[in-house]
Amino acid sequence: MNFLKTSFLLAFLFLGITLFAQPKDPSPFDFGRMWTFENPPKDWFKEAYDFAPEDEWFDDVRKSSLRFASWCSASFVSPDGLIMTNHHCSRDEGIKAQQGNENFDKNGFYAVELADERKIEGLFVEQLIKVKDITEELKMATEGDSPEATQKAIEALEAQYANDVAWAELRLQVVNYYSGAKYSLYGYKRFDDIRLVCMPENSIGFYGGDPDNFTYPRYNLDFTFWRAYDSDGNPLNTSKHYFKFNPDGIEDGTTVFVVGNPGRTERYRTVAQLEFDRDHRYNSTLKFMNNRIAMMQEEYDEMSKDPAKEREAQELLGTITNFANGAKAYTGILGGLHNPDLFGRKVAMENLIKEKSPGINYWDRLDELYDGLNPHAWAINNLGPSPYRGKVLSLMHELYNYEMLTSNKGEDEAIATSKENILKLVQDCKAPKERKMFQMLMEEVSAAIPANNNSGVKKMSDAEVASFTEVIFDSAFFSDDVEKLIKKPKKLAKNNDPLLATTRKLIPAYNDAAVAFQSTGAERRGLEAKIANQAFEVYGDALPPDATFTLRISDGIVDGYDYNGTVAPYKTTFFGMYDRFYSNDEAYPWDLPEKWQNPSMELLQSPCNIVSTNDIIGGNSGSPLINKNKEAVGLIFDGNIESLPGNFIFDEEANRTVSVHAGGIFAALKYVYKAERLTKELAGEK
Repeated sequence: MNFLKTSFLLAFLFLGITLFAQPKDPSPFDFGRMWTFENPPKDWFKEAYDFAPEDEWFDDVRKSSLRFASWCSASFVSPDGLIMTNHHCSRDEGIKAQQGNENFDKNGFYAVELADERKIEGLFVEQLIKVKDITEELKMATEGDSPEATQKAIEALEAQYANDVAWAELRLQVVNYYSGAKYSLYGYKRFDDIRLVCMPENSIGFYGGDPDNFTYPRYNLDFTFWRAYDSDGNPLNTSKHYFKFNPDGIEDGTTVFVVGNPGRTERYRTVAQLEFDRDHRYNSTLKFMNNRIAMMQEEYDEMSKDPAKEREAQELLGTITNFANGAKAYTGILGGLHNPDLFGRKVAMENLIKEKSPGINYWDRLDELYDGLNPHAWAINNLGPSPYRGKVLSLMHELYNYEMLTSNKGEDEAIATSKENILKLVQDCKAPKERKMFQMLMEEVSAAIPANNNSGVKKMSDAEVASFTEVIFDSAFFSDDVEKLIKKPKKLAKNNDPLLATTRKLIPAYNDAAVAFQSTGAERRGLEAKIANQAFEVYGDALPPDATFTLRISDGIVDGYDYNGTVAPYKTTFFGMYDRFYSNDEAYPWDLPEKWQNPSMELLQSPCNIVSTNDIIGGNSGSPLINKNKEAVGLIFDGNIESLPGNFIFDEEANRTVSVHAGGIFAALKYVYKAERLTKELAGEK
């Protein structure tokens, strides 16, 4: 699996988009269509889809949907607590239920009887029971305009509502929108007896692996079923609020809604902020992720050869998959930021709002702040301690901390703790992979350093970095006498060992960067709130707020699109999965488990995946795709490549949500897994 090649191809694709894109005027929908339930766009639904749902429709839809733990979305799909979400949301939790020599990645899991469903300790789902706009209440309760005053008022309101019988026994969360222009109170009911019902094999749940990730046409069965149980240990009664499962409730042009918890978007960032993202933030992040993927892949290739390390390899593969998913996403965002049409629309929208905000200079001040932050970008993006940046960097941070403590006569306990940390880190740094990680880090740091850098840290070629790495690992600090080296602070201060000399340059540069970002953080957040509020002033609540991992409803239609000189159909079938299998010589990641290798014609003709124009982002994984009748007709699991710039702008023309077709899930359960108990439950049969 060549992840770096994948990233290159993605960059090339977005270059093609850049060269041939036709400029378009900015639109309010550039900010997306992730609507809150406290302010659904009823007029827009009526205009666009001739659909005018009552409040009861929204209430039922909201209560049928779920947060899945703290990272995904889900929904109830039967009156007996059956939960549907993605395999990629469930896989790391599901394998915790393995017993003996079971391997769910290879063989999947299906609970033939109710008693076979397996509980995962610590796993939970949350149902949004109540929502209330508290903007005016909060304004009245806030004394002053500082973040501290706002937080104090929020805590007071939370305490007030916690004692209100209508909100009793709910987990309360205050959410701010438009960078603080609006506030809502959410009340969640939590269910923490969650049991695994059915999970496909990893090769089926992530069919096509990283090469097919964020692509379409697609052939992936990214589903898992769980069940919520009540406090008495019985399946939860969800008969009042659940989505009926309809394998045939969709066709080309069907109006559909995604109900889920989009994690985070940044569509209200200014042009100056997006330029920082483009030139610094995402460049560094992408290099970081691609390099770690390559390193972990080498580890996995070796580990997978040893049967005794099967479980360890299983865990590492999950980490690689998560990193690869992130790297591909960042590649798409970065490509979008280099797209003159998409970026031009952000510039045009900013100019439009400025024109309608005479005498206001919030943007100019934010530009000034980022001019001061840009020189620190290389350090803040590359020198923060992290397990994935290696132990040597952590040792440098601790050495610098120790020098500061001893030179400033810090507390004895703090000095002793720091010393203990240094001695442990020195031993950790002797692991063979730490040399490789340090060299990788220095290459990343050197690539990010600007030409006009005045921190004393110099750019190096890769050959110079390799030589420098050898010098660092010859440091006396990696000898057995390290305790003697740090025993006397005055002697330590005069020591010019290469590790110490490098520490004294890199760590202050990072600390200066951290201070620069932290010291301007409050002002930047205040300006962001005012700028978002100006957009709100211009467009009113016709604009949806940025995603906050809270429940939203996104509208769209089932619709194919033009791509690669041809047309992507609105649906795929299992015929395509088997074509991928044979066209790639049955090789990973297009291999199929043995039970899948003799398909019936009924399976082959069944729909597999579908695309629609809904607006989603990370966190929406596991969201139900529903029709006007509140029926689950699909399961969200991905977007196409063209959707990746959706972090900062929504482009309906080619941006598509990719879902597992409900008919595809049902066909797999019926024809492959022979899951009669589950198919009967989904069909509403007792």
